[in-house]
Amino acid sequence: MKILVTGGLGYIGSHTVVALQNDGYEVIIIDNLSNSNIKVLHQIKKITGILPDFEKIDLRDKEAVSLFFKQYKIDGVIHFAGSKAVGESVEKPLLYYENNLTTLITVLKEMQKNKVSHFIFSSSCTVYGQADKLPITENAPIKPAESPYGATKKMGEIIIKDTTKASTIKAIALRYFNPIGAHKSALIGELPLGVPQNLIPFVVQTAAGIQKTLSIFGNDYPTPDGTAIRDYIHVVDLAKAHIAALKRLITNKNKTNCEFFNIGTGKGSSVLEVVKAFEKATGKKVNFKIVDRRAGDITTAYADTSLANKELGWKAELNLEDALKSAWAWQLKQ
Repeated sequence: MKILVTGGLGYIGSHTVVALQNDGYEVIIIDNLSNSNIKVLHQIKKITGILPDFEKIDLRDKEAVSLFFKQYKIDGVIHFAGSKAVGESVEKPLLYYENNLTTLITVLKEMQKNKVSHFIFSSSCTVYGQADKLPITENAPIKPAESPYGATKKMGEIIIKDTTKASTIKAIALRYFNPIGAHKSALIGELPLGVPQNLIPFVVQTAAGIQKTLSIFGNDYPTPDGTAIRDYIHVVDLAKAHIAALKRLITNKNKTNCEFFNIGTGKGSSVLEVVKAFEKATGKKVNFKIVDRRAGDITTAYADTSLANKELGWKAELNLEDALKSAWAWQLKQ
């Protein structure tokens, strides 16, 4: 089967392409290279022995997307393309609404037109906002978004659900918690352009001396050490969840036309705990300073993954230490 992976040269996308190819799927990648690098394509080949097909297309270009779907016979789509930094979305809301929503609509329209029926959406635990109960289940209320980024994930899910009601498209939205780590080969990993917006790239770049100091946003949260708590999942485990979701759709095991699953470890770690765990796992010191809280950030989020464990037959296998060691190995290769 031929699977289109949009944003397939990005962090999660590239790991999912590797997992797909290792599982025997044929992959074609669309990426506009705005937050990724063409070198990743060749790194994927080094890992899997297969060079995936690649088209440089900006999904905002409707004509180019239409032409692509006419040219290629696609069996399913895994949609990663979009902007993903919470802080940046607060500063540039219109960019986020354009990049994350109009492109989603364009892809779904072309799928409908070309009778492509399997769709996996890269969603986020941000749709829950600050949940009332922990761990967070899929039945937790969807809260008003804390950031434009969160709003695009929430609205994206609504668009997809409504589309599945009015078409032959079947969809699964995977609500990720916090993806970290890198492939064991250290050939692909998280390499943001400019100053990192996510914790782990900032930690490893600080340990490597690229950044002088790690900024920890707030130590006055109502948590044991005052820093925010998140559920950090290894990107390789996350990639495997996409394969499980795709197989569910292909084999018609889905119970409704649009399903939602939490993808995390079920365990929360505070920012300070992560920094200490990194220092212990690698023997490298991380200089940090406490700064003001960041707009759009919540206090605590960690997943109840029992639904994904049961329905997808998927479970996180790698732990925080595995992820931090792999992120450091990846950084050393840069």
